[in-house]
Amino acid sequence: MRRRLLVTMCIFIAVNTFSQITVTDANLVDVGDVIYQSYDDMPSSTISVGGSGINQIWDFSLLQSSINDTLFFVDPALTAFDSLYSNVNLSMIRSGSISYFNKTSSGLYLYGLSDTVFNNPVTFYPLPLTYNLNFTDGPVLAIDTVLTNPTLLSFIDSATVSTITNGLADKVDTAVILTSYISDFMIDASGTLTIPIGSFDVLRLKTIKHIVTDLNIYCSNSLTQSGSWVYNLPLSSIPLLSNFSNNQVEYKYEWLTNDASVGFLLVEAVVDSLDNIVGGVSFQDLPFQTEVNTLLQNSFKVYPVPTTYRLTIESKENISADLILRDVNGKLILEDQFKSSTTLSLEGFSKGVYYLTLTTKDGQLTKKVILD
Repeated sequence: MRRRLLVTMCIFIAVNTFSQITVTDANLVDVGDVIYQSYDDMPSSTISVGGSGINQIWDFSLLQSSINDTLFFVDPALTAFDSLYSNVNLSMIRSGSISYFNKTSSGLYLYGLSDTVFNNPVTFYPLPLTYNLNFTDGPVLAIDTVLTNPTLLSFIDSATVSTITNGLADKVDTAVILTSYISDFMIDASGTLTIPIGSFDVLRLKTIKHIVTDLNIYCSNSLTQSGSWVYNLPLSSIPLLSNFSNNQVEYKYEWLTNDASVGFLLVEAVVDSLDNIVGGVSFQDLPFQTEVNTLLQNSFKVYPVPTTYRLTIESKENISADLILRDVNGKLILEDQFKSSTTLSLEGFSKGVYYLTLTTKDGQLTKKVILD
């Protein structure tokens, strides 16, 4: 009887510790990685964020692709704004926008977006991620922007200035916008997540982000030249900003894995304060290696890599394909169609990293090309 009780206890412990994984910096993306994302803008009513706790099961297998996107992770030194950043070791290119990160064992930190350099880095993920983690970052003053005429005239007209100052001024000379973030991170659930590409052990990360924007403007009278500052101006008092609030709260759930066969982030959903999904659901559509991806890898030969001025693409089975070549900033360099084989002339192109995307009726394949 005692032995049976012991066995039962062991089974109980095993079941209740199932799927409690840890995500570290080694599980995050690195330079050279490419992640394919899709967005379901009208997810099935059966898809919900679910409850908290261990051994949760999320079935998101009915997610469908409405919009496709590709995330390129590159060396910051090869990007357009690298001279503006120090202490970063990873960049993400998405739809032409570049995010700059520093990845360490203690966290993934966001330093800025394209040419907007943050005053202070913002925690993107605290690391390592484990069940029951609770972490608060902030308040962090990330953006400190000063605007002067004529930029201000485009969105704060004389009538608005007169209303704000009770008729004492008719123009705005300077605006100072301060944006601060407070982010609460909570790993409140773990279990198994199923999406169209498979099932994975995951942690669920809930993030609550408080965004506080202070708007201070200096207004003056064009006749007397006298002026003064107006502090803590409500964004809603500016007609073009009437839909914005100085204090915003964003709620988001993310499902992350340490499975080496896929990227670490599998699903992302923005919700309201009652955990209702707002808009749609973003999900990883193709891992780094899938059956289709492997098939396409074996169907095409791309050489030489690194190359100098000419790049040859050969199809082993006379497959027709569309090709797109982009630089590290996501800028379209060239596009073409071919059957069986083609040779690209790269003369005149700058040395560095490029991404070649081949699309066939069976799927899509992206390969990194180095022009040396």
